[in-house]
Amino acid sequence: MDDNELGAVAMESDSSSLGDAVSGRGQQIVSNEEEDLYYIPERRPSLDLGQWSTSAMDTSRWHYVDRARSPVLSYTSQATEESSIEMDDESSTRIQLERSDSFSSCYSFNSDDIEQIIKAEIKDDIVSEPFVTPEAIQTQSEIRHPSLTVEFTFKAICGTLRKLSEVAVKTFKTMLWKHYPQSFNTPPQDMDILDLVDWLLESYSLEVSLQITKIILGEMGQKKMVDDLQTLCLRNEVRHDLCETLKRIYGEVCEDMALPEEKIPFDDVFTDLYITSTCDNGPNIEHEVMTIKKLDSNREAGMRLSTKDILTSERLKDSNTKLQLMTGVAGSGKSMAVRRLVLDWIEGRSHQDVSFLFPLLFRELKQFEDSTASFLEIIQKLYPESKKLRDEDYRCEDCKIMFVFDGLDEYNGTLDFENTMLLSDHTEPTTLNVIVVNLLRGRLLYRGLFLVTSRPQVKPCIPWDTHYDEIEVRGFCDHEKEDYFKKRFKDPDQAARVIAYVNSFRTLCIMCHLPLFCSLVADECSRIFREQGTGAELPRSITSLYTKLVRVLTRQHRILRAPDLSLDEERDFLMKLGELAFNMLEEGQFKITSSDWKKTGIDNKEAVINSGLCTQYVTKPYILFHENVLSFIHPTVQEYLAALYVFLSFRNQGRNVFEQQPRGMLKMFKGQKVMELYKSAVDRSVLCEDGKLDIFLRFLFGMVHETNVELLQPLYTSSVKWPTVIEDAATLIRKRIRGNHHPGRNDNLQHCLEELGVC
Repeated sequence: MDDNELGAVAMESDSSSLGDAVSGRGQQIVSNEEEDLYYIPERRPSLDLGQWSTSAMDTSRWHYVDRARSPVLSYTSQATEESSIEMDDESSTRIQLERSDSFSSCYSFNSDDIEQIIKAEIKDDIVSEPFVTPEAIQTQSEIRHPSLTVEFTFKAICGTLRKLSEVAVKTFKTMLWKHYPQSFNTPPQDMDILDLVDWLLESYSLEVSLQITKIILGEMGQKKMVDDLQTLCLRNEVRHDLCETLKRIYGEVCEDMALPEEKIPFDDVFTDLYITSTCDNGPNIEHEVMTIKKLDSNREAGMRLSTKDILTSERLKDSNTKLQLMTGVAGSGKSMAVRRLVLDWIEGRSHQDVSFLFPLLFRELKQFEDSTASFLEIIQKLYPESKKLRDEDYRCEDCKIMFVFDGLDEYNGTLDFENTMLLSDHTEPTTLNVIVVNLLRGRLLYRGLFLVTSRPQVKPCIPWDTHYDEIEVRGFCDHEKEDYFKKRFKDPDQAARVIAYVNSFRTLCIMCHLPLFCSLVADECSRIFREQGTGAELPRSITSLYTKLVRVLTRQHRILRAPDLSLDEERDFLMKLGELAFNMLEEGQFKITSSDWKKTGIDNKEAVINSGLCTQYVTKPYILFHENVLSFIHPTVQEYLAALYVFLSFRNQGRNVFEQQPRGMLKMFKGQKVMELYKSAVDRSVLCEDGKLDIFLRFLFGMVHETNVELLQPLYTSSVKWPTVIEDAATLIRKRIRGNHHPGRNDNLQHCLEELGVC
């Protein structure tokens, strides 16, 4: 039946019994005993009622009438029409009512089910048997999955119908009118796809609308369209369940290490990170006292990025890379960036072209090290929601999947790219090492997107022939530091005090470019506010914050990378690293080549990856030459470790590194012998006009403060009680200040008093 025939049928129906039924004419031919059999439902308002629509649609009784009705008339026009019709001859009206194709004559009574009504006959196109009714579809439907929303259903049906040809769309409309005319007032041939789907969703529930679409497409022989629509629904369910799981994992964080049970929404504390498109930029070398020459020679300025720019469609078109390596020193915010990326995808703020996002932490992947499993089995074990996905979902073009491997530096396996077997089938069982190596090769799941985060590696963690992009997380910029504290402290007065406190110490202000250091400062201030009140005085010493930073990196963070390191081995490592830091500091050196590093006997993996106290990067001084360079993550960290080496050498061994001959343990603690160390350090420091030992001296004096003595207790080997030297040290400093022999160094000596807590 074409459009003209459908229109003629509608007009013919409108001109006969529909107007009579609504107006009440023709009641004289209906006997009282048959009154219930010819029940006519109330007229269904149209969406275009405009000002005459005074209430919400009543859809409760739509199923009583299966035949499409004429466009709605206003009640005023209906009354006028009724008056004019009553003037016609009664016999004419009776003839209209008794026509076989009139509206009233199509109703019959089904004694088995009063809600089942025989469908209308439309001229020559008569439906002999009822099609699948909406009621039957609703009965067969399971409980609605929470992922089935109006927005998704509307887009899914519209998207499916748009794939049909123009002729197929017309056929769909004809069959929809034929089998489910109760959804429309007029034949839907003149409707566009948006209006058609809108009417469909308005008439039926979401589940029924989808099923009706599938049924009609199936009758049309459009099996592929049915499969595509079913696939959309399946993926939508998996995505919803995956988002709920990720929201529980990444949605809240514990900001205060002292109160691990108190978690807050991540969005409430997250601050934008400084991410650059270039790598090998070297550490931040901004310093309070010295002007340090730039440690790297990367000539590319780079472009600032955000997590929303990672592996986007636009960047993929430019670079055609599906593997991206995100590097950054310890505490720079790589895990924060991953969390931000995941939550932005969940909330629809970025990467909406990605169908599924699976964060895979290497600390979680360790459970598969001693077993055999396929990559698919690993995903399904960590994210059971993915079991609904089919094999083609991992391979097809229209289903982008992003995998985020966080913490490659925590992986202890050997990355042997030359001898490890090739693997391209994600369903083939194998070892975890084979999976990781082939992921970094770019051979596994060719159509997938991969983001890998890692601390700077001494050895390349990705083979040279793999096409990948590299970005670097640099931490916070100045205004972002303040934003962090404003979010961390809900009390504006507390936030303002903390910001002023950080800005009053140039070194603290510089070091807060590391989000980890910001959190340590916030934890300390929060503890003081909690114990002493908002008006409490904040400490003037910075040594304890550095002590906590070193402890967090070498003990809490490194346990995931090298859990078997004993306390004695940790102490020996810090002593070796501190000795190197002290020697480099005296020479005014802040970087060392990898070849010279080997001569120190220090494990570069322990320094760079496990402890995170050092970083590694590549310099490019010449076009055809480059070299690997190592340095500390910040010059002040080098100065702290140098002071720690000097302090522990005297505390544990009785050795004053400023003297040639070591002193015995017994003689060391007699009289003022302890102060000889500090006297020697002051003498050496004030002679350095460039101030290269100024911050070192502050740390050395700060280590005798009670707080630091307690924090460093695990590193002591001597049971000899440490004498109280704070007053003697303060006397020494004041004497040097009064002598005014080196006026340029007096300010730093004043800071040493602050470290002692006597200023």
